[in-house]
Amino acid sequence: MHPRFIPAAAPPAPSADRESVGAPLRNIPRAPVLALPPILELWAGVHLPGFDSAEKLELLATRAQQFTPRVSLVPPDGLLLEVKGSLHLFAGVAGLRAELTGECRRFQAPPVLAFAPTPLAALTAARAGRPLEITAAGQLIGQLAPLPLTALRWPEETLARLARLGIRTIGAVLRLPRAGFARRFGVAQLAVLDQLTGRAPDVRPAFHARERFRRRRDLGCELTDHDRLLTALAPLFTALGAFLAARQCAVVELECLLVHRQRPVTRCRLSLASPCADGQRIAALCGEYLNAMRLPAPVRACELLAEVPVPHVPDSRCLWQPGEQGGEEAAVSGALVERLRARLGPDAVHGLTLREGHRPESTWALSGPPPAGSLSERARHAAAAAACSANAQWPVFRRPLWILPAPRPLPVRDGWPCRGGPLRLVSEVERIETGWWDGAGIARDYYSATDIHGVRLWVFRERAAPHGWFLHGVFG
Repeated sequence: MHPRFIPAAAPPAPSADRESVGAPLRNIPRAPVLALPPILELWAGVHLPGFDSAEKLELLATRAQQFTPRVSLVPPDGLLLEVKGSLHLFAGVAGLRAELTGECRRFQAPPVLAFAPTPLAALTAARAGRPLEITAAGQLIGQLAPLPLTALRWPEETLARLARLGIRTIGAVLRLPRAGFARRFGVAQLAVLDQLTGRAPDVRPAFHARERFRRRRDLGCELTDHDRLLTALAPLFTALGAFLAARQCAVVELECLLVHRQRPVTRCRLSLASPCADGQRIAALCGEYLNAMRLPAPVRACELLAEVPVPHVPDSRCLWQPGEQGGEEAAVSGALVERLRARLGPDAVHGLTLREGHRPESTWALSGPPPAGSLSERARHAAAAAACSANAQWPVFRRPLWILPAPRPLPVRDGWPCRGGPLRLVSEVERIETGWWDGAGIARDYYSATDIHGVRLWVFRERAAPHGWFLHGVFG
């Protein structure tokens, strides 16, 4: 008898009307079976135990892009790959697992691989040492339940509090009331659980391999003249400018290699004061460096390298020209620093940086030239600091532009400092007493003073015996 038919002798349903009693009932539909929706993504989590090299992790991610374009870094020891569209190219999950394992072993890093519909689930299973293959959404929670909570890498305090409650697995924490868990352990941990189980989206930033520019040109004849050599390099700089413009990038360092027939390669490294995307400006700077070089042999080929381009934001032009009232000078300061470096040497141009502390002789230090654009920013900070100082209740003390490397003793006559004659103190006292904790403490009373020629000086008197006077700086 067909299961979809009910015999006439069967008792009628209580709700059947009088006419339907004894009549066969045909085509009664079965209860619908709820089918699980197909998974839209399948993630491969790669855990590399003991792996802590950021550079090697990026190289491995670059190699992993042969399997899928969607690769994400999880420093310091993890990778995530979305591989659903790539399974048919590698004979399924087993073939892809074998290929990924082989790539990882090239870096001397035996991996643990797991596959799951959500990225965090795949990575958590791999961190727990479980090579799971969860290919259906209905299997996700059941497969994750026995995994330890430590695989989520939550804060140690949170894990310790949950352990005191007897909760050590993912399944146990998923059974807790959501509202109570959020109140006691934070909304952030609850969001992690939602991303783990697929209740909330888990958007992972895509990894992009670092681009670099590398062009070589073989010359038709060997060159020794610097002008002709720069002319031969011009197409390379034009290609560099187009490369940077297409990617909205700039460079701060690049290298020009000059190849000789029987001599080692001559390397000319260019260091820019600020990120630059202008090929003509870089070519002019390279000409300055080449003019200062003495070539050991004729050049038969040249090559231009730019390893790590950086994001570039074009400079906004000011209404006023540089040098006029309100004109920005940051656009020309970078080119000036670069020319001075090329002509005088890299050690001839310095910047100044401030140090924390109150000892005048150790509040500044030499540094590299500041990048273009930072001068106006520092000027704004200085103006803001001056405005705050103007509204302060305590006196504001000026500092001289020239501070001596070491304080210079001053002669004393009748207890008064002299420099070609008696000095006249023209300011209130500023007491600086600091540094007693490191063995180089000072205790001084500073004054602004003028000598007999009207030169403004910065002097101090030691508070400890013998209470000597010293010259420490000269105002402009």
